[in-house]
Amino acid sequence: MRVGRALSLGLAEAGYDVVVHYHSSASAAHDVSLRIQQLGRRALAVGCDLRDPAAVEHVADRARKEFGHLDLIVNSAASFEQADLLDVDAEAWDRVMALNLRAPFLLVRASVDLLRARKGTIVNLLDLGALHAWTHRPHHAVSKAGLLHLTRILARALAPDVRANAVALGSVLPPQGLDEDIAERQRRRTPLRRIGSPEDVVRAVLFLAASPFITGEMIVVDGGLSLE
Repeated sequence: MRVGRALSLGLAEAGYDVVVHYHSSASAAHDVSLRIQQLGRRALAVGCDLRDPAAVEHVADRARKEFGHLDLIVNSAASFEQADLLDVDAEAWDRVMALNLRAPFLLVRASVDLLRARKGTIVNLLDLGALHAWTHRPHHAVSKAGLLHLTRILARALAPDVRANAVALGSVLPPQGLDEDIAERQRRRTPLRRIGSPEDVVRAVLFLAASPFITGEMIVVDGGLSLE
């Protein structure tokens, strides 16, 4: 929710009304919605499990009824499951794909008419698993690689009315309670010698949303870590 919170508030500060989706963090989502309203923008908090196709339709319907238009979809909901490749069973595989890959597609499908009407844009959030063979999170990495390819397919299929791009995150927010020695090793591995922040992600999303001649592209926000 921490990156989602920054995105929601950053978009509101940029002038967007915001649909705040949450799964289990109801209190945090409603707090973000209140903050958005204090910024003078409209906010709608919608709680559901996006692994359920009917729930994805519900989010699109609520946005349609509340706002009547849609300028931007940011697909950021994702799991981050860890397992060795041969320990991933069919249930775990399907669970990750349903949230990380299928839900973004279904949300676009359910709201594409609104996007087309406003010449809107889609920004899908990835991570470096989309680019590297993460053997400790294989199903996650495949889902994000699939989302990158879906981004490019959306860009071609929905042009010229709708643009689709992606932002691939590196270490932009250390996990809560991360050991300082581990954090320092991450900083040393990164050419810019720091761990990023959610605001770095917000800036990339806003750049893509405001760039009408960019589609089918990916911005890597990792401080240069993937240059290794």
